[in-house]
Amino acid sequence: MSKMLVDTDAIRTLADILTETGLSEIEITDKDHRIRVARTVSGTVAAAPVTITAPAAPATDNSSNATAHANSHSEDLSKHPGAVLSPMIGVAYLTPEPSSPPFISVGQQVQEGQTLMLIEAMKTFNQIRAPKAGTVKQILVTSGNPVEYGEVLAVIE
Repeated sequence: MSKMLVDTDAIRTLADILTETGLSEIEITDKDHRIRVARTVSGTVAAAPVTITAPAAPATDNSSNATAHANSHSEDLSKHPGAVLSPMIGVAYLTPEPSSPPFISVGQQVQEGQTLMLIEAMKTFNQIRAPKAGTVKQILVTSGNPVEYGEVLAVIE
C-alpha cells in the first residue's frame, strides 16, 4: 500500500482563494493529481483527497482543427487584462432564472464586484463577479453550456 502525499501548502492556498473570492469550491489538476477544496454552508473548508486519474485521450477526428482554432483565440484572450476567467468547472448561466433578463450584455457598464453570471458546480450556484469596473466587450459563453477551469468567460475593458 503506497502512502498518499498531500500538499498542505496547496490546500491552504486554495482555501485562502475560496475565502477571498467567496466561491464555494475550487479544484486544480496537475498531471495525475487533483486537489479539490470546498466550503460547506457553515463556512469551514474541507479538502478532497488527492486522486490519481488517467490522462485524457487526445482527439483524433478532423473536427479538432476547428476546436484548436477556437481555443487559440481563447488563449489569446486569456492574456487580456480584462479577461474574466472561470475559477471552476461547471455549467454557466447568464440569467438568475430562465425567465429573467441576463446579468450582463455586451456594451453594458459594470462595476467591480457586480455579478456577471453564475456557474453551477455540484448543485451549488457560484456568482462570478466583475474583477474591475468597465464595459463588457465580449461574452464568450452560452447560458446552460459547460465551462472549464481557466476558460475565458467574458472580457471587460
